[in-house]
Amino acid sequence: MPRGRLRRFAPVFRYIRVVRAFLVRSVFVPVVLVAMIVSVAAAAFAQAGPSIAAASDLKFALDDVATRFRQQTGKTVRLTYGSSGNFYRQIQQGAPFELFLSADEEYVGRLAKEGFTVDGGARYATGRIVLFVPKGSTVKADPALADLRAAVNDGRLRRLAIANPEHAPYGRAARQTLEHEGLWASLSTRLVLGENVSQAAQFAVSGSAQAGIFALSLALSPDFAGKGDYVLIPESWHEPLRQRAVLLRRSGETARAFLLFLQQPAAQEVFRRYGYAPAGD
Repeated sequence: MPRGRLRRFAPVFRYIRVVRAFLVRSVFVPVVLVAMIVSVAAAAFAQAGPSIAAASDLKFALDDVATRFRQQTGKTVRLTYGSSGNFYRQIQQGAPFELFLSADEEYVGRLAKEGFTVDGGARYATGRIVLFVPKGSTVKADPALADLRAAVNDGRLRRLAIANPEHAPYGRAARQTLEHEGLWASLSTRLVLGENVSQAAQFAVSGSAQAGIFALSLALSPDFAGKGDYVLIPESWHEPLRQRAVLLRRSGETARAFLLFLQQPAAQEVFRRYGYAPAGD
């Protein structure tokens, strides 16, 4: 299992080591007491809820949805955010996720064909991308990317932040946009690549880049309010960002309930508020 995934289970591993050390030093500890200790630890860990892998563009919207889910059902889920491509590989390698929310339904299709999922999953939203320029940038945000093009030529644009197109769907959409506008060749050496779209957005808003192309949902989040300007990039400039969720083989009752909740009006309204097109569109 990748080191990043193991880190989430560190508290459980530490607890097991403590118990083991205690047993070595205390040979007279009753077996029943040991069993009780281990059972309590296992129960506490289980109460944390199922582990869910979610594309990082969902960070703010899905946190909101998970809160509503807990309020309505009393059940909790553990959300881990990252790039869809990386999650795809981790699931292939046995990462202990019960539900996968991908920013690209192609990854879900592959996992289904490879036998890692319960079924083909369900689309929960369609995303959009924006050109974002932080406050103080010498680049202007315009829907035709005219000033971005000019800034490449006159040297005002030194760095452009996008997610890594190799494994992040929003990074791939950003690359397709730049290729559509004939800018990829001139910008390829000036890119700051985020491991996922959230990291790319942070690069842009922090001033590490003069502009960035990333998810509309992040630009609409409270963390980005007042920190720059953005414009929507036309949908026709890149492949649709159809986002799909799927239950994995180890999924339990709570993960199944959460997937159903994603498709309900309460959750869909949250997605709309963060700029996603509804699942049925």
